[in-house]
Amino acid sequence: MKKFLIKIVPYFVAVLIVFAILGFYADGNTDDNYMHFAVKKPQNIILGDSRGSQGVVPEILKNKLSANFDNFSLNIVQSPYGQVYFKALKRKLDPETKNGIFILTVGPWNLSLNKNIKSEKDFPEEHSPLNDMHFYDRSPNYEYLLKHYTRSWFKIYTERAEAGRSNSFLHDDGWMEISIDMNADSVAARTRVKEMDYKILANAVELSPARLKAFNEIINYLRTKGSVYIVRIPTSKTLTAIEDKKYPHFSKLLKDIAHKQNVKVFDFSKNYADYDYTDGNHMYKESSKKLTAQIADSIMANRGK
Repeated sequence: MKKFLIKIVPYFVAVLIVFAILGFYADGNTDDNYMHFAVKKPQNIILGDSRGSQGVVPEILKNKLSANFDNFSLNIVQSPYGQVYFKALKRKLDPETKNGIFILTVGPWNLSLNKNIKSEKDFPEEHSPLNDMHFYDRSPNYEYLLKHYTRSWFKIYTERAEAGRSNSFLHDDGWMEISIDMNADSVAARTRVKEMDYKILANAVELSPARLKAFNEIINYLRTKGSVYIVRIPTSKTLTAIEDKKYPHFSKLLKDIAHKQNVKVFDFSKNYADYDYTDGNHMYKESSKKLTAQIADSIMANRGK
Protein backbone atom coordinates (compact mmCIF):
# COMPACT_ATOMS: atom_id res chain seq x y z
CA MET A 1 0.00 0.00 0.00
CA LYS A 2 2.82 2.39 0.91
CA LYS A 3 4.54 1.79 -2.43
CA PHE A 4 1.25 2.32 -4.25
CA LEU A 5 0.71 5.66 -2.49
CA ILE A 6 4.24 6.76 -3.30
CA LYS A 7 3.65 5.98 -6.96
CA ILE A 8 0.24 7.66 -7.18
CA VAL A 9 1.12 10.88 -5.35
CA PRO A 10 3.05 12.42 -8.31
CA TYR A 11 0.09 11.79 -10.63
CA PHE A 12 -2.29 13.28 -8.10
CA VAL A 13 -0.10 16.36 -7.77
CA ALA A 14 0.15 16.67 -11.56
CA VAL A 15 -3.63 16.58 -11.88
CA LEU A 16 -4.00 19.27 -9.22
CA ILE A 17 -1.50 21.47 -11.04
CA VAL A 18 -3.37 21.05 -14.33
CA PHE A 19 -6.68 21.99 -12.72
CA ALA A 20 -5.09 24.95 -10.95
CA ILE A 21 -3.74 26.23 -14.27
CA LEU A 22 -7.08 25.74 -16.05
CA GLY A 23 -8.80 27.76 -13.32
CA PHE A 24 -6.74 30.81 -14.29
CA TYR A 25 -8.56 30.91 -17.64
CA ALA A 26 -12.04 31.19 -16.11
CA ASP A 27 -13.75 34.37 -17.32
CA GLY A 28 -17.03 35.80 -18.60
CA ASN A 29 -17.42 32.89 -21.01
CA THR A 30 -17.16 30.23 -18.31
CA ASP A 31 -20.84 30.43 -17.34
CA ASP A 32 -23.50 33.00 -16.53
CA ASN A 33 -22.42 33.48 -12.90
CA TYR A 34 -18.68 32.95 -12.44
CA MET A 35 -17.55 36.58 -12.67
CA HIS A 36 -19.92 37.55 -9.84
CA PHE A 37 -17.56 35.64 -7.56
CA ALA A 38 -14.20 36.60 -9.07
CA VAL A 39 -13.82 40.37 -8.77
CA LYS A 40 -13.00 42.95 -6.13
CA LYS A 41 -15.80 43.69 -3.67
CA PRO A 42 -17.74 46.75 -4.90
CA GLN A 43 -18.96 49.84 -3.07
CA ASN A 44 -21.63 50.67 -5.66
CA ILE A 45 -23.93 47.86 -6.65
CA ILE A 46 -26.90 46.92 -8.84
CA LEU A 47 -29.34 44.27 -7.66
CA GLY A 48 -32.14 42.39 -9.40
CA ASP A 49 -32.87 39.48 -11.71
CA SER A 50 -32.03 38.92 -15.38
CA ARG A 51 -33.83 42.12 -16.41
CA GLY A 52 -31.38 44.02 -14.23
CA SER A 53 -28.44 41.85 -15.26
CA GLN A 54 -28.97 42.69 -18.93
CA GLY A 55 -30.69 46.05 -18.55
CA VAL A 56 -28.25 48.08 -16.43
CA VAL A 57 -24.75 48.68 -17.82
CA PRO A 58 -22.15 49.58 -15.16
CA GLU A 59 -19.80 51.18 -17.68
CA ILE A 60 -22.46 53.78 -18.56
CA LEU A 61 -23.01 54.54 -14.87
CA LYS A 62 -19.26 54.87 -14.38
CA ASN A 63 -18.96 57.39 -17.20
CA LYS A 64 -21.83 59.51 -15.91
CA LEU A 65 -21.44 59.18 -12.15
CA SER A 66 -17.63 58.85 -11.94
CA ALA A 67 -17.86 55.69 -9.85
CA ASN A 68 -17.23 51.99 -10.45
CA PHE A 69 -20.34 49.81 -10.30
CA ASP A 70 -20.89 46.07 -10.04
CA ASN A 71 -24.04 44.49 -11.42
CA PHE A 72 -24.87 41.75 -8.91
CA SER A 73 -28.10 40.70 -10.62
CA LEU A 74 -28.44 37.04 -11.60
CA ASN A 75 -31.89 35.77 -12.55
CA ILE A 76 -35.40 35.28 -11.21
CA VAL A 77 -34.64 31.80 -9.84
CA GLN A 78 -31.24 32.48 -8.29
CA SER A 79 -31.55 36.10 -7.13
CA PRO A 80 -35.14 37.03 -6.28
CA TYR A 81 -35.37 39.28 -3.25
CA GLY A 82 -35.16 37.13 -0.14
CA GLN A 83 -32.89 36.12 2.71
CA VAL A 84 -30.52 34.19 0.45
CA TYR A 85 -29.91 37.28 -1.69
CA PHE A 86 -29.60 39.45 1.41
CA LYS A 87 -26.96 37.14 2.88
CA ALA A 88 -25.06 37.13 -0.42
CA LEU A 89 -25.21 40.92 -0.67
CA LYS A 90 -23.57 41.28 2.74
CA ARG A 91 -20.76 39.00 1.61
CA LYS A 92 -20.41 40.70 -1.78
CA LEU A 93 -20.38 44.36 -0.74
CA ASP A 94 -17.15 45.99 0.41
CA PRO A 95 -17.53 46.21 4.22
CA GLU A 96 -15.85 49.64 4.17
CA THR A 97 -18.64 51.13 2.03
CA LYS A 98 -19.94 54.45 3.39
CA ASN A 99 -21.16 56.54 0.45
CA GLY A 100 -22.26 53.91 -2.01
CA ILE A 101 -24.88 54.13 -4.74
CA PHE A 102 -27.29 51.21 -4.78
CA ILE A 103 -29.68 50.55 -7.65
CA LEU A 104 -32.34 47.96 -6.82
CA THR A 105 -34.07 46.85 -10.01
CA VAL A 106 -37.40 45.29 -9.21
CA GLY A 107 -40.45 43.90 -10.93
CA PRO A 108 -43.43 41.97 -9.62
CA TRP A 109 -41.87 38.60 -10.39
CA ASN A 110 -38.78 38.89 -8.20
CA LEU A 111 -41.06 39.78 -5.28
CA SER A 112 -43.41 36.87 -5.97
CA LEU A 113 -43.52 33.22 -4.99
CA ASN A 114 -45.33 30.12 -6.17
CA LYS A 115 -48.60 29.76 -4.27
CA ASN A 116 -47.79 26.16 -3.34
CA ILE A 117 -44.56 27.02 -1.51
CA LYS A 118 -45.13 27.36 2.22
CA SER A 119 -41.65 27.07 3.73
CA GLU A 120 -38.52 29.16 3.06
CA LYS A 121 -36.47 25.97 2.75
CA ASP A 122 -38.48 25.29 -0.43
CA PHE A 123 -37.76 28.69 -2.02
CA PRO A 124 -36.10 28.18 -5.44
CA GLU A 125 -33.02 30.24 -4.50
CA GLU A 126 -32.11 27.67 -1.87
CA HIS A 127 -30.33 25.95 -4.77
CA SER A 128 -28.63 29.13 -5.96
CA PRO A 129 -24.84 29.48 -5.76
CA LEU A 130 -25.59 32.55 -3.66
CA ASN A 131 -26.70 30.22 -0.90
CA ASP A 132 -23.48 28.23 -0.49
CA MET A 133 -20.66 30.51 -1.65
CA HIS A 134 -18.40 32.07 0.91
CA PHE A 135 -15.79 33.77 -1.28
CA TYR A 136 -16.94 36.52 -3.65
CA ASP A 137 -13.63 38.15 -4.54
CA ARG A 138 -11.26 35.35 -5.54
CA SER A 139 -9.69 35.06 -8.98
CA PRO A 140 -9.48 32.26 -9.84
CA ASN A 141 -12.37 31.28 -7.61
CA TYR A 142 -11.80 27.57 -7.13
CA GLU A 143 -14.61 27.39 -4.59
CA TYR A 144 -17.12 28.35 -7.28
CA LEU A 145 -15.59 26.11 -9.93
CA LEU A 146 -15.55 23.08 -7.63
CA LYS A 147 -19.10 23.63 -6.41
CA HIS A 148 -20.88 24.92 -9.49
CA TYR A 149 -18.95 24.32 -12.70
CA THR A 150 -20.22 20.97 -13.96
CA ARG A 151 -18.53 20.74 -17.35
CA SER A 152 -15.02 19.58 -18.21
CA TRP A 153 -12.49 22.07 -16.87
CA PHE A 154 -10.66 21.86 -20.21
CA LYS A 155 -13.61 23.78 -21.70
CA ILE A 156 -12.68 26.69 -19.43
CA TYR A 157 -9.54 27.00 -21.56
CA THR A 158 -10.94 26.10 -24.98
CA GLU A 159 -13.97 28.38 -24.58
CA ARG A 160 -12.19 31.30 -22.92
CA ALA A 161 -13.14 34.82 -24.05
CA GLU A 162 -9.74 35.32 -25.68
CA ALA A 163 -10.78 32.69 -28.23
CA GLY A 164 -14.05 34.55 -28.91
CA ARG A 165 -16.82 35.87 -26.71
CA SER A 166 -19.92 33.75 -26.28
CA ASN A 167 -23.38 35.08 -27.14
CA SER A 168 -24.00 35.48 -23.42
CA PHE A 169 -20.91 37.15 -21.99
CA LEU A 170 -20.68 38.19 -18.35
CA HIS A 171 -18.42 41.23 -18.09
CA ASP A 172 -16.08 41.73 -15.14
CA ASP A 173 -18.47 44.40 -13.86
CA GLY A 174 -21.40 41.97 -13.86
CA TRP A 175 -23.20 43.16 -16.99
CA MET A 176 -24.64 40.26 -18.95
CA GLU A 177 -24.19 41.18 -22.62
CA ILE A 178 -26.47 39.19 -24.90
CA SER A 179 -25.67 39.10 -28.61
CA ILE A 180 -28.63 37.71 -30.50
CA ASP A 181 -30.44 37.88 -33.83
CA MET A 182 -32.64 40.97 -33.74
CA ASN A 183 -34.49 40.21 -36.96
CA ALA A 184 -38.13 41.20 -36.43
CA ASP A 185 -39.44 37.67 -37.00
CA SER A 186 -36.94 36.18 -34.53
CA VAL A 187 -37.80 38.78 -31.89
CA ALA A 188 -41.52 38.17 -32.41
CA ALA A 189 -41.08 34.40 -32.04
CA ARG A 190 -39.11 34.75 -28.81
CA THR A 191 -41.62 37.27 -27.49
CA ARG A 192 -44.53 34.89 -28.09
CA VAL A 193 -42.73 32.24 -26.05
CA LYS A 194 -42.15 34.71 -23.20
CA GLU A 195 -45.78 35.79 -23.27
CA MET A 196 -46.87 32.17 -22.82
CA ASP A 197 -44.33 31.66 -20.04
CA TYR A 198 -45.46 34.72 -18.11
CA LYS A 199 -49.16 33.96 -18.49
CA ILE A 200 -48.47 30.60 -16.90
CA LEU A 201 -46.30 32.23 -14.24
CA ALA A 202 -48.98 34.80 -13.44
CA ASN A 203 -51.43 32.02 -12.59
CA ALA A 204 -48.92 30.26 -10.36
CA VAL A 205 -47.55 33.06 -8.16
CA GLU A 206 -48.56 35.81 -5.75
CA LEU A 207 -46.68 38.65 -4.11
CA SER A 208 -44.69 37.16 -1.24
CA PRO A 209 -44.70 38.76 2.23
CA ALA A 210 -41.32 37.10 2.86
CA ARG A 211 -39.84 38.65 -0.29
CA LEU A 212 -41.30 42.08 0.52
CA LYS A 213 -39.87 41.81 4.03
CA ALA A 214 -36.42 40.93 2.68
CA PHE A 215 -36.63 43.74 0.10
CA ASN A 216 -37.28 46.24 2.87
CA GLU A 217 -34.51 44.76 5.00
CA ILE A 218 -32.07 45.11 2.12
CA ILE A 219 -33.07 48.75 1.70
CA ASN A 220 -32.63 49.36 5.44
CA TYR A 221 -29.18 47.77 5.33
CA LEU A 222 -28.01 49.70 2.28
CA ARG A 223 -29.36 53.04 3.54
CA THR A 224 -26.71 52.89 6.29
CA LYS A 225 -24.03 52.66 3.61
CA GLY A 226 -25.16 55.17 0.99
CA SER A 227 -28.03 56.15 -1.30
CA VAL A 228 -30.68 53.70 -2.47
CA TYR A 229 -32.62 53.97 -5.72
CA ILE A 230 -35.46 51.63 -6.67
CA VAL A 231 -35.78 51.13 -10.44
CA ARG A 232 -38.55 49.42 -12.36
CA ILE A 233 -37.24 48.35 -15.76
CA PRO A 234 -39.78 48.37 -18.61
CA THR A 235 -40.75 45.40 -20.75
CA SER A 236 -42.55 45.20 -24.09
CA LYS A 237 -46.16 46.32 -24.43
CA THR A 238 -47.53 42.79 -24.27
CA LEU A 239 -45.42 41.73 -21.27
CA THR A 240 -46.31 44.99 -19.51
CA ALA A 241 -50.00 44.24 -20.08
CA ILE A 242 -49.59 40.83 -18.43
CA GLU A 243 -47.91 42.45 -15.42
CA ASP A 244 -50.51 45.20 -15.15
CA LYS A 245 -53.35 42.69 -15.28
CA LYS A 246 -51.80 40.53 -12.57
CA TYR A 247 -50.46 43.37 -10.42
CA PRO A 248 -52.38 46.57 -11.29
CA HIS A 249 -51.10 48.39 -8.19
CA PHE A 250 -47.45 47.37 -8.35
CA SER A 251 -46.11 50.82 -9.22
CA LYS A 252 -48.03 52.28 -6.27
CA LEU A 253 -46.57 49.59 -4.04
CA LEU A 254 -43.06 50.66 -5.03
CA LYS A 255 -43.90 54.31 -4.39
CA ASP A 256 -45.26 53.44 -0.96
CA ILE A 257 -42.12 51.48 -0.08
CA ALA A 258 -39.91 54.31 -1.30
CA HIS A 259 -41.90 56.87 0.71
CA LYS A 260 -41.71 54.84 3.93
CA GLN A 261 -38.01 54.16 3.44
CA ASN A 262 -37.23 57.73 2.35
CA VAL A 263 -35.56 56.59 -0.87
CA LYS A 264 -36.22 57.41 -4.53
CA VAL A 265 -38.04 55.26 -7.04
CA PHE A 266 -37.57 55.63 -10.81
CA ASP A 267 -40.38 53.82 -12.60
CA PHE A 268 -39.76 53.48 -16.35
CA SER A 269 -42.46 50.85 -16.91
CA LYS A 270 -44.81 53.20 -18.77
CA ASN A 271 -42.08 54.11 -21.25
CA TYR A 272 -41.92 50.62 -22.78
CA ALA A 273 -42.25 51.96 -26.35
CA ASP A 274 -38.94 53.82 -26.04
CA TYR A 275 -36.85 50.64 -26.05
CA ASP A 276 -36.13 47.47 -27.99
CA TYR A 277 -36.30 44.02 -26.43
CA THR A 278 -34.71 40.71 -27.34
CA ASP A 279 -37.75 38.70 -26.23
CA GLY A 280 -40.22 41.15 -24.75
CA ASN A 281 -38.83 40.57 -21.28
CA HIS A 282 -35.19 41.65 -21.61
CA MET A 283 -33.79 44.80 -23.14
CA TYR A 284 -31.62 44.70 -26.21
CA LYS A 285 -28.14 45.83 -25.26
CA GLU A 286 -28.31 49.17 -27.08
CA SER A 287 -31.56 49.99 -25.28
CA SER A 288 -29.93 48.89 -22.03
CA LYS A 289 -27.29 51.57 -22.52
CA LYS A 290 -30.00 54.15 -23.21
CA LEU A 291 -31.97 53.18 -20.09
CA THR A 292 -28.84 53.14 -17.93
CA ALA A 293 -27.98 56.67 -19.05
CA GLN A 294 -31.49 57.74 -18.04
CA ILE A 295 -31.09 56.09 -14.65
CA ALA A 296 -27.80 57.94 -14.14
CA ASP A 297 -29.41 61.23 -15.20
CA SER A 298 -32.24 60.62 -12.71
CA ILE A 299 -29.73 59.99 -9.92
CA MET A 300 -27.79 63.16 -10.78
CA ALA A 301 -31.00 65.18 -10.88
CA ASN A 302 -32.03 63.82 -7.49
CA ARG A 303 -28.65 64.65 -6.01
CA GLY A 304 -28.97 68.20 -7.25
CA LYS A 305 -32.16 68.81 -5.29
